[in-house]
Amino acid sequence: QAELGKPQRNCYALPGFDFSYGLYIHSTDGGVPEAIGHWNTIKPKIPSVQDMPRDFITMNRGALKAGCTTAREFNLYYKAKDIRCKIKEYIPFKKCPPNVPADFTYGIAARPSTPLYDLLQHKYKEMWMEQQRALTIIQRDEKKKCKIRDTRTSYLRKHPPPAKEESFWHLPRLEKV
Repeated sequence: QAELGKPQRNCYALPGFDFSYGLYIHSTDGGVPEAIGHWNTIKPKIPSVQDMPRDFITMNRGALKAGCTTAREFNLYYKAKDIRCKIKEYIPFKKCPPNVPADFTYGIAARPSTPLYDLLQHKYKEMWMEQQRALTIIQRDEKKKCKIRDTRTSYLRKHPPPAKEESFWHLPRLEKV
């Protein structure tokens, strides 16, 4: 039962001081010195010949030299001469990290900090207001420019046709008349 006048506890009691957490294995557990002093790392596994992928480049080259032309002939050649990649060529995990410059930074570059002085002066608000005013003036000017289409008459008034020059040349047979 809950104690009178006190809230009921909703947790378990902890074990005593002599209790050790985790799994204890007598054969491999050497305590703290073992954990600090020795690193149990995974040894690199050298793949067997059967695990290596097929070297299709070499097999295709050999099939062409042998005179194979159809897919069936290529498959028969692959079964007859099963060439696998060499261990040095096929390494699933690279042993050394990539060569990177000393001052190389991973990730996205930090954004430049916003000048606090400009924020306090409301400079960004003023720049935005100026842009809006300029945009309003441009839109007002465009509305005022109502494009009226020119009729043929108004076009001829603005651009009169060139005056025709009188030609003094006559037909030779009419010159004697």
